[in-house]
Amino acid sequence: MAELISREGNKVEFRASVPAADVSRAYQQVWAGLSRDVRVPGFRPGKAPKKILEQRVGTGYVENEVRDRLLQVHYPQAARELQLSLVDAEIHPEDIADGRAFDFSVKGETYPQVKLGDWKALSLSSAAPEITEEVLERTLADLQDRNATFESVERPAEGNDMVMIEELGEDGGSYPIYLDVAEPHVQAALSGKSVGEEVSITVPAHQHGDHEHPEHTVSVKILDVRHKQRQELGDEFARSLNFEGLERLRTDLRSELTRRAQQEGDSARREEFIEGLVGVMDADVPKALLGRRREAMMEEIQSDLSRQGVKWGEYESFMEEQGKLGEFMADLDKNALSRVRRDLALEQLAEDLKVTVGDQEFNSTMLALAQANNLTAQQLRTQLGPDGLNSYYASIVREKALTQALSQLNPSGEPAQPAAQPDAVLTDAAQPDTTEAVTTETITTEAAATEAAATETQAASKPKKPRASKAKAAAEEASGEEATPVTGASATGASADGDEQG
Repeated sequence: MAELISREGNKVEFRASVPAADVSRAYQQVWAGLSRDVRVPGFRPGKAPKKILEQRVGTGYVENEVRDRLLQVHYPQAARELQLSLVDAEIHPEDIADGRAFDFSVKGETYPQVKLGDWKALSLSSAAPEITEEVLERTLADLQDRNATFESVERPAEGNDMVMIEELGEDGGSYPIYLDVAEPHVQAALSGKSVGEEVSITVPAHQHGDHEHPEHTVSVKILDVRHKQRQELGDEFARSLNFEGLERLRTDLRSELTRRAQQEGDSARREEFIEGLVGVMDADVPKALLGRRREAMMEEIQSDLSRQGVKWGEYESFMEEQGKLGEFMADLDKNALSRVRRDLALEQLAEDLKVTVGDQEFNSTMLALAQANNLTAQQLRTQLGPDGLNSYYASIVREKALTQALSQLNPSGEPAQPAAQPDAVLTDAAQPDTTEAVTTETITTEAAATEAAATETQAASKPKKPRASKAKAAAEEASGEEATPVTGASATGASADGDEQG
């Protein structure tokens, strides 16, 4: 049970009390865990007395564990009960004892006062791309290209040939070049050349990720010229993709492309609405809130770089040498402000629409998230911590508010498809972009024969479930999501840009 003590502006203070029965239950759970996990010489597992167990783990260990366990559950629950969306909080727990109620007080800051304009007057223009017969035929042609075979020929390279080249020099290597999707300067240099010839390719000055490349020349040797053999579009081709026939392939592929197009239209509509909502919002973003978001984003960027074997200090020095550090930091500030403003707008929308999430709904969502991450619900709660749980609850509320608002804007009255809940809210940070840089990244491109269809449908990323339907697999193949790489060398770059979340 929670009780609001005071509220002045965005500063609040409240108290909460945990029933004695819940306290005793938490003690029993902690003792049971110790009895199971702590080995005491001379005692069988689970038989050591509590006093000896406490000596093994240290005085106060059990109380601290029980206190933390109770706060993880009852602090966010108290905040929800009082309908408080806290920016920051100091939790002051009182003494705890088995069989007695546990009280704690909280002093914190709520989000700033936010006023939304007339968002119901927003006119959304985003819609799902139309899957025309032309799009379907182009996708089928792309499938033919993706499943084509290549046979060596004794003639100069031409048209849509695949040319195997060896890059000359110490860092050289061999890889294929697909002339029909190669850069113009690569096509011009290799077309008309035969096996055994050495070719100099002039690469124009360009920028790749964070790297500036001046004009330079790459010398290569032609190892093989192979002609593309496309299978005729018919029942036999469809059966090679595990479809009954061409008509079934057409039908299923159209359905999958339509689903993807609708998904893209829903996503674009959501983003357009959020941008419009932020545009009609009046709010002063506290510096502390902005600073914390920026810090969280930076920590995630550094963590991602570390997982890739790159130290932040080294990357920072590199950007400074390239004159990019100031731009990186400015982008970080910009993205942090954008994320905070989006969250504020959606949270105010939820308040205006009186959106709530009950304990049962929240716990059910938490359980699903825990299972998706191969964790127990308690492990996930511990990993998230009180602030993380509060943030996750807020994200669910924002999502419900967004879906409800979009349904009100839809003339047909049909609610928009809700986006999937985030896989985890351990941190709210920017995900750094990872870009591949290759030794000849500008004289070659990835096999992109399906770029036109991918542009038309703006296909979503692959689903996580491995058991995709045949039509889905075919659409993914046609959209070029697994284009054949043409080089092996790679480097990693990071960006201050991050995926926006509603």
